[in-house]
Amino acid sequence: MRVIAVLAAGLMLAACGSNPISRALDSRQNAGPCPPAAALYDASRIVEMTEGGTRFSDITYTGEITNVNVICRYVEDQPVRAELEIDFAFGKGPQATSNSHQYQYWVAVTRRSSKVLAKEYFAVDADFGGSTVDGSREVLQDIIIPRADDTISGANFEIVVGFQLTDEELAFNREGRRFRLDAASGS
Repeated sequence: MRVIAVLAAGLMLAACGSNPISRALDSRQNAGPCPPAAALYDASRIVEMTEGGTRFSDITYTGEITNVNVICRYVEDQPVRAELEIDFAFGKGPQATSNSHQYQYWVAVTRRSSKVLAKEYFAVDADFGGSTVDGSREVLQDIIIPRADDTISGANFEIVVGFQLTDEELAFNREGRRFRLDAASGS
């Protein structure tokens, strides 16, 4: 399990050490809804290829963020404290050189207007163990989003997740390109 927090002074994501989401400590109803959480469409998948590669046969590794869930807790004028679950699916392509691979991803807290308040980078490991597919669930605890006062709802913020992509990988995604395992032509 991992822990991140948005600090009031610098609005940075930083490590923290406890899980405050438990209702056992405070049974009062949340002051409002949780911030929505999702993967940014353009960064929700990654297709890594050999240099200059464009075909299915050039793929080294792939990854996709398949689900993002958030639970949160806040009452009165307290900050929003959220826990994020991110589900990943990974693939090992024909040009893969190892049965393990590390993927870089980020988590950002934004205002609904899309202004980034804080962003932190993480790594997740895939262990293919001789297979061509793997999956993982990452849990980020203690995301703390300060609120100016009790009139500010968690719905004023968003939690956005994505893979750290190169310019080429981002262009690949924005072009809507995909590979299908049964595609004979490879693109």
